[in-house]
Amino acid sequence: MPDTINTQRRQMLLGGTAALAAGMLPLSAFAADPIKVGLIVPMSGPFASTGRQIEAAVKLYQQKYGDTVAGRKVEILLKDDGGLSPDVTKRLAQELVARDKVQVLAGFGLTPLALAAAPIATQAKVPMIVTAAATSIIPQRSPYIVRTGFTLPQVTAPLASWAAKNKIKSVVTFVSDYGPGIDAEKVFIKTFTDAGGKVLESLRAPLRNPDYAPFLQRVKDAKPEALFVFVPSGEGAAVLKQFTERGLAAAGIRLICTGDVLDDDLMASIGAASSGVVSSHHYSAAHPSPLNKEYVDGIAKANKGMRANFHSVGGYDGMHLLYEALKKTNGDTDGEKLLAAMKGMSWESVRGPVTLDAATRDMVQNVYIRKAEQRGNEYYNVEFDKVENFKDPGV
Repeated sequence: MPDTINTQRRQMLLGGTAALAAGMLPLSAFAADPIKVGLIVPMSGPFASTGRQIEAAVKLYQQKYGDTVAGRKVEILLKDDGGLSPDVTKRLAQELVARDKVQVLAGFGLTPLALAAAPIATQAKVPMIVTAAATSIIPQRSPYIVRTGFTLPQVTAPLASWAAKNKIKSVVTFVSDYGPGIDAEKVFIKTFTDAGGKVLESLRAPLRNPDYAPFLQRVKDAKPEALFVFVPSGEGAAVLKQFTERGLAAAGIRLICTGDVLDDDLMASIGAASSGVVSSHHYSAAHPSPLNKEYVDGIAKANKGMRANFHSVGGYDGMHLLYEALKKTNGDTDGEKLLAAMKGMSWESVRGPVTLDAATRDMVQNVYIRKAEQRGNEYYNVEFDKVENFKDPGV
């Protein structure tokens, strides 16, 4: 009998110890850890509208589809890099990977900032979803980069072709002097001249430039039939205002531009100065699809009437790409597995049909030719032509 009692006591003691040990195990033994996404965007400074748009889109996506995918909660760690210093962006990326243990990096408003973070993604083997920055070379800087926005050559080439076909024979190009601007300048000149057009002069302004008047005076003196412009989102209002004030429109010079200049988020401040301006881009808030109408209404409702712009769509589709890839991997966040799941993925975006090209890790998408028109009391970029399934043409 004593041996039986001792045996029972030992079993109870062992059972209690096992239960205690189980209680001390990390939560991950019972439920999958959250997936952490480090979202680095400019929430302050001159390009803050880019960050606000991307953040709004990410929130809307999770509001619509939930914050859990493949049984794991998706946590967004938002970081403001101010939009100007590559060193700041690189430091934030390093902290997110090393300290916060994020499994995905996302955002990146301007090219120099995306390039600064690229080595971090490579070293950590962490997927980096570029939602905004638009220089062609970005995905080449890390095998872990995918881009859900666009490239400047991709949206510039169709506009140059359109200009030549529509009897514009002479142009001056005017771009911001950094990666995307130089890309746009090269592609416009090549495409336009190959089609028989003549580029009279090519001007470049500093990235953050408060006074475009001296450049625009040179344009006026050159007397082209049209001026082609690229400046990053946030700068368009100043360019359009000074274009009108310097009398270029009155002198019969047409303004044509990429959609960054006529950013939907800033059309209210640009106003009547945009009227009749032809631009090319991969997205307009006026894109006539039920999916886009629902999206534009959702962004406005959740953000005090803010109009959705192309940067927001890069963020929204970035979340879609991540969620669908996680479904394919059953929640596995291994960098190689996630990238393999992302490559070649196609879906119907609010901008139209898109595919993440497996080879380039860039979007294949429609590029629309639009004209700024007044609708009610507001101005919109109204699509009237398109080039379907257009790839980045390179530089």
